[in-house]
Amino acid sequence: MWARARYVAPWLVVLAMTSSSTAQTPITTENTGQTIPVSPSGGPSAPEMGGAPATEKPAPVDVPISSGDLLAVSVLGAPDYHYDVRVSSQGDISLPMVGGIRVAGLTTPLAEAAIAQVLQKKNYFNDPTVSVFVKEYTTSGTSVLGEVQHPGIYPLLGHRTLLDALSAAGGTTGRAGKTVTITHRDQPENPETIPIESKDRQSMTNVRVLPGDTIYVSKAGIVYVVGDVKEPTGIILDNPHFTVLQAIAMAHGTNPTAKMGSAKLIRSVDGAPTEIPIPLDKILAAKSTDVTLHADDIVFVPNSVIKTATRRTLDAAIQAATGIAIYGRY
Repeated sequence: MWARARYVAPWLVVLAMTSSSTAQTPITTENTGQTIPVSPSGGPSAPEMGGAPATEKPAPVDVPISSGDLLAVSVLGAPDYHYDVRVSSQGDISLPMVGGIRVAGLTTPLAEAAIAQVLQKKNYFNDPTVSVFVKEYTTSGTSVLGEVQHPGIYPLLGHRTLLDALSAAGGTTGRAGKTVTITHRDQPENPETIPIESKDRQSMTNVRVLPGDTIYVSKAGIVYVVGDVKEPTGIILDNPHFTVLQAIAMAHGTNPTAKMGSAKLIRSVDGAPTEIPIPLDKILAAKSTDVTLHADDIVFVPNSVIKTATRRTLDAAIQAATGIAIYGRY
């Protein structure tokens, strides 16, 4: 039989309920079926711990424990009770005198309180002070992907925000879209989408990221203008009402040899590139309605001496746009 711990630290981790009307969420041990009431602030409730209610503390900023993490568990005053345990794929650990207990998703103070509750209920210790230390995170880095200068995995332990992660990756590229998606490692089924326009910088500062999270910066839609124009180019689509005339203007206009009556819009329809005639000469003369462009559209203006067979026009436009996409990065 283990000796009872003779020293009780004044900083014993007890997070108690501050109101009897507040709902509690139970923690259940796997091998005994015992249910431990847990207050919303994090620890077992005061009646179960046998002590007076403590003053409610701010929410902890610890990284939640996850499957595969390596934990060091010990009890103050019991030097023989010190074990290194790996969290199973089901989120549990197994300890002497405790058995199986689920810790995945808990912060270290919550895990300490849950283990201490079981040890006290089984009369192995009197008000034990349990220490849980994460020796090794399975995923200790935050992945920053998409339209950033240096995609990769960055160690961002402690309290870090979305702006910290983007800064570590060198910031966003010129082709970044308007949103960032954060997939949290403890809630992969509930990704969080954050706008990244300048007016939302303050809200971005408050978005917390944790080790194991994946951050993906979206790519902005691009419209390509190719063919017999003065400066073939790719244009980031920021305006949802961007039109053909605006695209031609961004390409510094057409050349004198352009066959504007045979201009084409290449658009993906059901995954296949499709040609749509654009009466560019009539649009310029205000005799036809301007055409609104979508992301990944290609505006192709042929040369008057080029044969405009459908297949050749389509291939030429796509090849030209591909060249812009490659060289436009530098």
